[in-house]
Amino acid sequence: MHHRSLAAFKSARFPLGKGPVAILLAEDPVEIDSTIAHHLRAGFATIMVFAPSETTFEVAPQGRPMADGATPVIIRVDHDPRGADAMLAAVNAVIAKGPGIWMYYGFNAEYLFHPFAESRSVGEMLTFHTEERRDALLTYVIDLYAGDLAAHPDAVDPGDAWLDKSGYYALARKDPDNDWAPMERQLDFFGGLRWRYEEHVPWKRRKIDRIGLFRARPGLALRADHTFNVPEYNTYACKWHNNLTAAICSFRTAKALRLNPGSRDGIESFKWRNSVPFSWESQQLMDLGLMEPGQWF
Repeated sequence: MHHRSLAAFKSARFPLGKGPVAILLAEDPVEIDSTIAHHLRAGFATIMVFAPSETTFEVAPQGRPMADGATPVIIRVDHDPRGADAMLAAVNAVIAKGPGIWMYYGFNAEYLFHPFAESRSVGEMLTFHTEERRDALLTYVIDLYAGDLAAHPDAVDPGDAWLDKSGYYALARKDPDNDWAPMERQLDFFGGLRWRYEEHVPWKRRKIDRIGLFRARPGLALRADHTFNVPEYNTYACKWHNNLTAAICSFRTAKALRLNPGSRDGIESFKWRNSVPFSWESQQLMDLGLMEPGQWF
């Protein structure tokens, strides 16, 4: 299915299905194919790709078999990725189309991992999360970077990807509408390349937390800081116990630092003493404390 503009998508009448739905914004041509293929394998029933009209990509036919035997659906929407609100416009348009459906959003060269991803689908995880009376799931954006920047000057190399094994921390999120008091069950998380190269990253863009998985509902809207207009969606856990978290392993920051003239010449390698090769396995992320299974065993 192909919509020639965001406006055409908004006006079209068609069901999104039962979900879960992955919303992918292609900012450039880098690793679009592998991003789509990864999320098909994760078990998404629908992949929505928002990309410029001139961008081409291949759709991988294989995906994790759906529980109801259905075939995953790919929906393309021609959409200009430039501008701070490009992702907001895409996500909020999809929210309006699918109340009650679980959704994920991310960019090209970003790969969602959830606990036990090799043997359990994202749909199975979200079924459990729903049973815990949760409508949103916190994800951490974990920076990936190529081990050899001379061979891969854009810092993207899935075959030799590295990540930081430490250097992550959280601060209390303050409420500007309540004398800057700490907000209940909300934290701002930092680390990775945005922390190590903070002089090149505006303060408002240094956070690595994202409510990457959520269940759409009428009136719900994503905001520019990767939070939602419903406070409970922005919490890391419910009131009675800890919940699942997931990780979005992303080349996006490394790519931006290498493309930005202000930072490119000062970076010969992203590797440091706390760098480790990324195994592309969920267990490594759990072992490093970069996502938690909560009560899901």
